[in-house]
Amino acid sequence: MELYGLIGYPLGHSFSQGYFTQKFLTEQIEAEYRNFEIPSIDLFPKIIKEHESLRGLNVTIPYKEKIIPFLDELSDEAQAIGAVNVVRITREKGKTHLKGFNSDLIGFMKSIRPNLGAHHQKALILGTGGASKAVCYGLKKLGLEVAFVSRQEHSGMLTYEQITPKMLQEYQVIVNCSPCGMYPHVNEAPLLPYSALMDQHLLYDLVYNPEETLFLRRGLQAGATTQNGLQMLHLQAETSWDFWHTND
Repeated sequence: MELYGLIGYPLGHSFSQGYFTQKFLTEQIEAEYRNFEIPSIDLFPKIIKEHESLRGLNVTIPYKEKIIPFLDELSDEAQAIGAVNVVRITREKGKTHLKGFNSDLIGFMKSIRPNLGAHHQKALILGTGGASKAVCYGLKKLGLEVAFVSRQEHSGMLTYEQITPKMLQEYQVIVNCSPCGMYPHVNEAPLLPYSALMDQHLLYDLVYNPEETLFLRRGLQAGATTQNGLQMLHLQAETSWDFWHTND
């Protein structure tokens, strides 16, 4: 039986195992999906070696960038983004080949595109992890200018303290790529001047548990369009399956 799985740490919040287990049942696919919760990326080669039936992996926090040195090849998009969340495992004549892809990009672009208007020219990206890199790449492909916002000072990035009400008149798309507001921390939200939000704003939260974060709720109160990360998750999961079964 073919094996697929997810690596990350911790995995208590994982969506993928339930999604693929249900997919296998519904579509009568003879396969298993398993969580591999590893406290260090250095344990990744051990997983590959010990599970010969493993054909594909999803990758989540905190390994989307750390896994790259362990791979044999990257897709063009994963190379450009600098982050991987899908690994295809090919075994032939005793050799194992690992290729990294990024399905976050496709899931994000497909899910946000219908809500973007002509007035959406600039976006703030909250957070600087692996998912934020795919979001940045996707927004630029969609024609938006982007600026990163971080809790700490970094060259070329804004801090939350620098976000002013006037700035929000210009940046009318705000994407939360940080875990702020994720269960169980449901009473937390990124530090923004929410009183400056208008109905022209689009707030997108990669968090999907809870489905309506405090960040999104404050957007709704201002009449903004809001969207959580659940549709993106479904889209990137299906894209993962496609990557595992293509030959490119």
